[in-house]
Amino acid sequence: MGDYKYLFGPVPSRRFGRSLGVDLNIYKKCSLDCVFCQLGRTTEKTITRQEYVPMDMVLAELADWLKTSGKADYITLSGSGEPTLHSRFGEVLQFIQRNSKIPALLLTNGTMLHIPEVRDAASLANIVKVSLSAWDQASYELVNRPHTQARFDQLLEGQKAFRAQFKGELWIEVFLVEGMNSTPDDVRKIAALVEEISPDRIHLNTAVRPPAEDFAAALSRERMEALTHLFQPPAEIIATFSTKHSDQLQVNQQTIFSMLQRRPCTAEQIANIFGMHLNEVSKYLGKLMQTHQIRGERKNSTIYYAAESMKGKDF
Repeated sequence: MGDYKYLFGPVPSRRFGRSLGVDLNIYKKCSLDCVFCQLGRTTEKTITRQEYVPMDMVLAELADWLKTSGKADYITLSGSGEPTLHSRFGEVLQFIQRNSKIPALLLTNGTMLHIPEVRDAASLANIVKVSLSAWDQASYELVNRPHTQARFDQLLEGQKAFRAQFKGELWIEVFLVEGMNSTPDDVRKIAALVEEISPDRIHLNTAVRPPAEDFAAALSRERMEALTHLFQPPAEIIATFSTKHSDQLQVNQQTIFSMLQRRPCTAEQIANIFGMHLNEVSKYLGKLMQTHQIRGERKNSTIYYAAESMKGKDF
């Protein structure tokens, strides 16, 4: 098959080495509209679970990839929205477990884990990473901007119930945004709830990649280091890309940078031009932003990226 519609990568991941992505959603259906999301604003906020992409095609692509390539550190359910909104996501995890020795990873915001059948399906993964970046309904609405029917107490209880039944590794990511959930008092409240869930690992993240909203500002590494001890076990700050697979990373990064030296583009345009997934593009844009080689500018609710050398030129 070669050219896949529902698989992307393997891409270099900060936490997971080389990760093959499985996208079970349509851009960008999600139960949340987080201010920090690297994929931009949610175009359709929903809590409706259905078969958003055809499961037979997803499994056919996975079977072909395993037969023709099959080399990755993880196979990861992530992509253009919340993967547990797909009513049959558990079948992908089951297929991976039956047909591969590569660990299966589920990246979820946790909003659907209050549903027993979602917890059962998620339990088929080797590792599940959930998110918790708020401590009550008001902070949840401020940072994560959930669907109107999504409640914070429901999110919390779902994650606790999942921890009670899940035999694999449960990781929690806490995403900190300057001025929104970043004071020591804010983080202590989040940490107390994380301790109740009792994850195996805790990751602190911040807006090192271009966020959905310009006001979603990153914390400095020094600030984040000062907050790690508030968690038990102590939180890990998610590092930048691993240098282990830096050759291909540098090639893709330089290719994107070269184009942005010629003309501004949106993340979606870059993805279309190079045949990359938006998740993959966001990694490279984040690295280029971190190293001050490019900048982003919002025009009519759309973010365009351009090389710093184009400063002063009209987008």
